[in-house]
Amino acid sequence: MTTVNAYVNYNGRCQEAMNFYKENLGGELNIMLVGDTPLKEMCPPSMENQVAHSMLVKGSFVLMGTDMTPPEGYTKGNDIALSVNCSSEEEINDFYNKLSAGGKIIDPMKQQFWGALFGVVADKFGIVWMLNFDKNMQQ
Repeated sequence: MTTVNAYVNYNGRCQEAMNFYKENLGGELNIMLVGDTPLKEMCPPSMENQVAHSMLVKGSFVLMGTDMTPPEGYTKGNDIALSVNCSSEEEINDFYNKLSAGGKIIDPMKQQFWGALFGVVADKFGIVWMLNFDKNMQQ
């Protein structure tokens, strides 16, 4: 099943924000720091304790967050993307090709260290789409 969730950039305050939401909304919180991922090699040492990826899950409610900024830097307004968990490789490729037409590719589609096929595009309206397909999670 294909799902869409909000993915928020907290510009260095992700742990604080996600813990706040966990305390007030409940759910299970998972946080992955930059220093615990292969991203560590590509980032300055000052980012080691920043959040690479976090996810708060309570039933069908999913909120994801990060401290990672886009190439153009953090600007209020570019701090939310739509994260799509695709149901097949065909679907992710279709979405990637169609959403990037007239827009721009931010992160080319490729196999990632967490085991999924992943790519990021901005559509012609400037909306950022994070596309993910993990064949091990197929339903």
